[in-house]
Amino acid sequence: MDTHNVQRKEVEAIYGKISPFELKDRLINLAEGQKEKSAHALLDAGRGNPNWTAATPREAFFAFGQFAVEETRRVWNNHDLAGMPKKEGISERLSVYINKHQGEPGIELLKSIVNYGISNKGFDPDAWIYELADAIIGDNYPVPDRMLIHIEKVVHDYLVQEMCYNKPPVGKFNLFAVEGATAAMCYIFDSLIANELLSKGDKIAIAAPIFTPYLEVPHLPRYSLEVVEIVAKEMTEDGTHTWQYPKSELEKLQDTSIKALFIVNPSNPPSVAMKPESVEQLKDIVEKNNPNLMIISDDVYGTFVNNFRSIVADLPFNSIGVYSFSKYFGVTGWRLGTIALYEHNVFDKLLKELPEDKKKELKQRYGDLSTNPEQIPFIDRIVADSRQVALNHTAGLSTPQQVQMAFFSVFALLDKENNYKKLTMDICRRRQMLLFNSLGISLRKDPYDAAYYTEFDLLEWANHYYGNEFADYLQNNHKPVDILFRLAEESSIVLLSGGGFHGPEWSIRISLANLNDESYSKIGGVLHKILEEYVSSWKKTKEV
Repeated sequence: MDTHNVQRKEVEAIYGKISPFELKDRLINLAEGQKEKSAHALLDAGRGNPNWTAATPREAFFAFGQFAVEETRRVWNNHDLAGMPKKEGISERLSVYINKHQGEPGIELLKSIVNYGISNKGFDPDAWIYELADAIIGDNYPVPDRMLIHIEKVVHDYLVQEMCYNKPPVGKFNLFAVEGATAAMCYIFDSLIANELLSKGDKIAIAAPIFTPYLEVPHLPRYSLEVVEIVAKEMTEDGTHTWQYPKSELEKLQDTSIKALFIVNPSNPPSVAMKPESVEQLKDIVEKNNPNLMIISDDVYGTFVNNFRSIVADLPFNSIGVYSFSKYFGVTGWRLGTIALYEHNVFDKLLKELPEDKKKELKQRYGDLSTNPEQIPFIDRIVADSRQVALNHTAGLSTPQQVQMAFFSVFALLDKENNYKKLTMDICRRRQMLLFNSLGISLRKDPYDAAYYTEFDLLEWANHYYGNEFADYLQNNHKPVDILFRLAEESSIVLLSGGGFHGPEWSIRISLANLNDESYSKIGGVLHKILEEYVSSWKKTKEV
């Protein structure tokens, strides 16, 4: 048997049994083999890494980095060796540097970022600029370990703007800068278990379809949680997915034995934000039925929806917000993320209500951090747990990364016309339109659609255009993986199975972020051709 057939049989054997991201790697091998035999370029629309980058805030970052290096040489300059930045007079020295380099890339934004801290936030100029300079050099541990003081405040402003649509609850959020949303997810799961807010066998809810780690982590032996799925299965009258949660699904959360809800909003892979009516229902359920429900909301795609408002903004007491800068700014390699927890929250409340024996265990766990360990809030316990408690003094996101995070944040805050946001949203929507046009399918207008991914349900398409009889034929004579095979083998196109995200079995996820525009026309055209071939085969069976 040749290598290609062996690879295909391996994929068939593991389909539905491993993560769709692992399956994707096998499909890439098939597609690479096809690419070698033809002129097809590999088109991997299975991954969500965007093919754009935010250039201007990076220019400002590197311009400021050069200033910071000059500051170290001003203190101590011995060939390749330099000293550490000094605070006194640093703001005046930066002004001189900016004036000297007027017109160079990043300088104008750098000046505006510095002024934002001084004018808008009231920061002491030397303290603000020194924090940035020392941080970008990376010569000290993060202090405080949760997040640098000035940087936390400007990132807080950014999250209020993007996640709360400038209508935040009274009070503030405490932030923990982390290595992307993936680290946030791991830290939160670990701390919920470590603090016995969740225990093995506890019941949690997961809003599906959802990013696969949220499906996989709860079943690891370390957690062994019972999972109830809240399924986004609402349909329009003509049988089209809206990817919203029916009332009956959200009503499952009235069960007080469900201790936590994990949701990606806008969702992944449909990338559709929860509609306000559903948020209102969720608020009502929490208030009347399940007041201790812990909500973990991953909002990474929120910046791609107009007037997005996170669940965290409407249910701050019950929610932890997870956000990653990766997609919006094209910065997956920097690993920039935040955990946001409102200063008054259910997690701290539940810690106070733990039985005395559990409080005693936790007092021992955190005893080396404080003389009153029981007073340590949950957000700071997450920080400590991220370093196995004993290494709490080395916790925190690297300081140069925190500076880049701050620069991205202030860049967006200063963009009053939302020019950058419009650019990124237009990219996704343009590609979505190209894909659907080449598929020969009309695109339903949806104000909650982030258009970062699209989840295309092949059975929905079959039913809508050809009726139940053809949909039954497709199910009885083919498997969902057949489509993925043909795309990879015949055209070197790699897509992901939507079923692996606990979406409809016959759905496929297409990332609209990581390929050039013309690629989406090609993907749509090839997929349309394959589907029409299935239609032709079905029609021939009817003629017999």
